Amino acid sequence: MQSDATVTAADIARLAGVGRAAVSNWRRRHDDFPEPVGGTATSPSFSLHEIREWLNVQGKLHRESSGEQLWQELRRAADEVALADVLLFAGAFLLFVHREPGRWRELAARPDDGLAAELPAAVRSAATGLPADEVFPPALEPAHVPLARGLADLAGERGAPEAFEFLRQRYFELHKRRVYETPEPIVRLVLALAGEEAGTLFDPACGSGGFLLGALDALSATELLGQEADEATARITAVRMALRTRNAVVRAGDSLREDAFPGVRADLVVTNPPFNDRNWGYDELIADPRWEYGLPPRMESELAWAQHALAHARPGGTVIMLMPPAAANRRSGRRIRGQLLRSGVLRGVFGLPVGAVPNMAVPLAVWVMRRPAPGDPRVDHILMVSTADREDFAERTVDAWRAFRRDPAAEYDEPGVGRAVRIIDLLDDEVDLDPGRYVQRVADKRFATVRTEAEDLLSALRDALPSLDESDGRPPAAGTFGDHAKAGILALHQAPMKMETESGGVPVLTLQDMVSGSAPSGRTEEDPGHILLQEGDVVATTVARGAVPRVIAAGEAGAALGPHLYLVRADPGHFVPEFVAGHLHVAARAVAARGSGASNRLDVRRARLPRISLDDQRRHGEAFTALAAFEATLRELAETGRELLGIGLDGLGDGSLHPPA
Repeated sequence: MQSDATVTAADIARLAGVGRAAVSNWRRRHDDFPEPVGGTATSPSFSLHEIREWLNVQGKLHRESSGEQLWQELRRAADEVALADVLLFAGAFLLFVHREPGRWRELAARPDDGLAAELPAAVRSAATGLPADEVFPPALEPAHVPLARGLADLAGERGAPEAFEFLRQRYFELHKRRVYETPEPIVRLVLALAGEEAGTLFDPACGSGGFLLGALDALSATELLGQEADEATARITAVRMALRTRNAVVRAGDSLREDAFPGVRADLVVTNPPFNDRNWGYDELIADPRWEYGLPPRMESELAWAQHALAHARPGGTVIMLMPPAAANRRSGRRIRGQLLRSGVLRGVFGLPVGAVPNMAVPLAVWVMRRPAPGDPRVDHILMVSTADREDFAERTVDAWRAFRRDPAAEYDEPGVGRAVRIIDLLDDEVDLDPGRYVQRVADKRFATVRTEAEDLLSALRDALPSLDESDGRPPAAGTFGDHAKAGILALHQAPMKMETESGGVPVLTLQDMVSGSAPSGRTEEDPGHILLQEGDVVATTVARGAVPRVIAAGEAGAALGPHLYLVRADPGHFVPEFVAGHLHVAARAVAARGSGASNRLDVRRARLPRISLDDQRRHGEAFTALAAFEATLRELAETGRELLGIGLDGLGDGSLHPPA
C-alpha cells in the first residue's frame, strides 16, 4: 500500500464538488492551503492526504461523490506505475459482481476476513479470458475488503459497466499520452459505411476499444476481436468489453510483429492504426507473406497496416481504416497504391474535414477496401469524397457511399461531395488518391455570395471614411494614466493571470472576445476578488496587437474582467470614456510599431492621456469611434477579399468557375 498519491487541481475540484476556479481562489486566499509536491508551475500536483485533511477541516469534503472518493482510494492503493494493475483488479471484481450477482450477495454477507479468504477464487473463476496472467490477487488482505465493498456499491448505483467506465476515464486522464481514443462521431461514420451485417469484426490496433464497443450497438457482429500494443490499455479494454458481451476477445501485443490472431479471417476489419511509425518492423518483416501488394516502404507504416488488415479479411470481406493524407500521395507508396487499385481492392477514399479528428493537425481520410472473392465483377471506378467545407460531412459521406454501391459503374458526381473516378485515370506516375483533386467544388455559388459581401463592405467603407481637419494649435498638455490614477480621477485594474474562464455562473470578457469584438463568452465561478465590469469602463489588452480598446456597454456590465486585460474606470466629471479608449488605441499602435519582443506589451500606466475640456473630449471621442469602426470594416473587407481571391483561383483552376462570355 502506498501511503499517499498526488492530485491535480481538477481532482481537488471533483473531491469538493466545485469548479476549478474555486480551487484557484482557495490557493490565493488561504495561507494554509497545501503547497504543491510536484508537477509544474502551470499544472501543480498536491498530496492527496494533505488535500483531504485540508478539505475536511474547511468543511468542504462533504460534497465528495462516492465515485470520486472510491477513485482516490484506488489511487492510494498503488503508485502511478502499478495503477493499471489496480484498475484491472477492480475491473475483474466488477466483472464478477456483474456476472454472478447472487454469489456476490452471498459473500458480501460474511465478515471481512471471511470475504477476503474466498473472494480471490470467486473473482478469478468469473473473470476468465482477460489478457493477464493475474487478473486478481491470489490473496486479499482484510484491510482491502472495504475497497471491494465500495466498488460493489458503485456498481449498484451505476451498473458495473458504467462504474468501470468512470474509473477507466479517470485513469486515462492521468495517462493522456498512453492511448489515443477515436472520437465517437468517427466511430459511427466508419461503422455506418460498413453496413449492418458484420459477423466477425476485428480491430488490429483497437486502443481503448472504440470500434469494438460501437459495433455492439451499430452492427449485428457475432464475434469481436481486438489487439493492442500497449499491454495496460489492452487489459483495460478487455475488461471494458467483457462487461458488455461474452463475444469479445482482446489480446495484447504488436499486431505487425506479434499477430495474436494469425488464422482469423474476419468479415469486417476496422482500425485507426498508428501513423508515421518508423519503427514498425521493416527490417524484421521484409519477407512477410502479408505484403501481397508490395513491400511497404520503411516510411510507409500505414501501408503495412493496410495489408495486415487485408490479410485478416475473408474473401469478400471489408476493411475500413483511418489514414493520414500523406498516405494518398507520398511518392514512396505509389506502387502499392497502384496495386490496390488494379486488383480492385481499394473502393473508396473519403476525406474528413480538419478538426473532425481532434488533436490531429491534418485532415485524415477513411479508406474503404474489399478483399476480392472469386466471381467478383470487374471494378472500374473508385469513389472519392471530399466534404471539407461541410458540417454534415458524415451524413453526406454515407449517402454518397450507398449511392455508389448501388451502381458502381454509374457516373456518380455530386459537386462538393463526391465523384466516381475511373481507376485508369488514377494510374499515372503519381497515383494520387487525394479526393480534393477529383471532387468538383461548388465554388460558383460561393463566389457570387462572397462577392456581394465584398461589394457591401466596400460601400460601408466609403461611408465610414472619417473627416478630420488639420490642427493649428500646439498639442494639449498630457499626463500619464498612472499620474491620473494617483490624482484619483481614474482607477486602473488588471485581472489575475491565472483564472478559470471555461466554467461557472459568472460571464467573463476574454482576450479572444476583445480580438473578435464579441460579447463576454467565458465563464467563471463567483469570487469577491473578481473585477466586475461597469457601463462606461474602458478595457484594453496588455498584449498590444490584435484588439481595439472598447467602452463597456450596459449589456456587458456585470461580467468579470479576464486575464491579459486592463480596465480603466475614469471619473465621468473629468474624462469621456470614448476619449480614453481612443488614446489607449493610440498607445497600443505605438507599442505594436516597435515590433515583437518583451517590449511589445501595452503598459497602460505609462500611456499618455491629455487634459482637455469635456466638450472637446466628446468630439475627439466621436472621431476615435469613427476611426475604430473604419478599422473594423477595413479588416473585415481584407478577410472577405482573401476568401474571394481563394475561391476565384480555385474555381478557375478546377473548372467550376469561368469568365463571363
